[in-house]
Amino acid sequence: MNLLLISNSTNPGEPYLDYPKHNIREFLGPEPVEVLFIPYAAVTFSYDLYEEKVSERFREAGHKIISIHHFGDPVKAVRDAEAIAVGGGNTWKLLKIIRDNNLIKPVRDKVTGGIPYIGWSAGSNVACPTMMTTNDMPVVQPDSFSSFDLIPFQINPHYLDANPEGHAGETREQRIMEFIEMNPHLYVVGLREGTMLEVRNEKIRLMGPRKARIFKQGIPPYELGDKDDFSWLLKNR
Repeated sequence: MNLLLISNSTNPGEPYLDYPKHNIREFLGPEPVEVLFIPYAAVTFSYDLYEEKVSERFREAGHKIISIHHFGDPVKAVRDAEAIAVGGGNTWKLLKIIRDNNLIKPVRDKVTGGIPYIGWSAGSNVACPTMMTTNDMPVVQPDSFSSFDLIPFQINPHYLDANPEGHAGETREQRIMEFIEMNPHLYVVGLREGTMLEVRNEKIRLMGPRKARIFKQGIPPYELGDKDDFSWLLKNR
């Protein structure tokens, strides 16, 4: 498989999708690719507006975006796709519309068949076995938490180490520790902002300026960086 799983779309003070655009260009290659965009995570803005924002950055990377909402048959759109990009937003709504449109198996079949998959934030989360390590509020209810299951571990995008000053609630680490207590068979990768995982040919590498935090029930959380091998995570299905 060929996956680019990005923690966040935008770094502070930068335009939308600006920091990962060079990684997207390298990932998709030098020849222009028409990428099918899945914008279903948008809640407070239209799919047309979302497509416009993403198209601008993909054009700079030398590629074209067309949103799935323009197609009368979304399953056929996936089956005909050269590449797929799934944008961030609300993971609950994203997964609900994906499942309502019967896209889990078609996307999984295409991506396991070799076409490139790019996700950021919620779009990275749904590449996992489930969406259960999202940070988002359940504004809608999908019929299942099961996601594309492209990788056999969970990602927590936007992973944060500390709570805001004066906040007495649980830290992100505590929430993930709860998840692995109830799901002891799954690893969780806390993917900090400005970083991404690239999966190619059964190899995984971390890209970006920060380390990732690894969680598994019964093992103290630990850190891995861009010089470390993450490929063993693929063997834990």
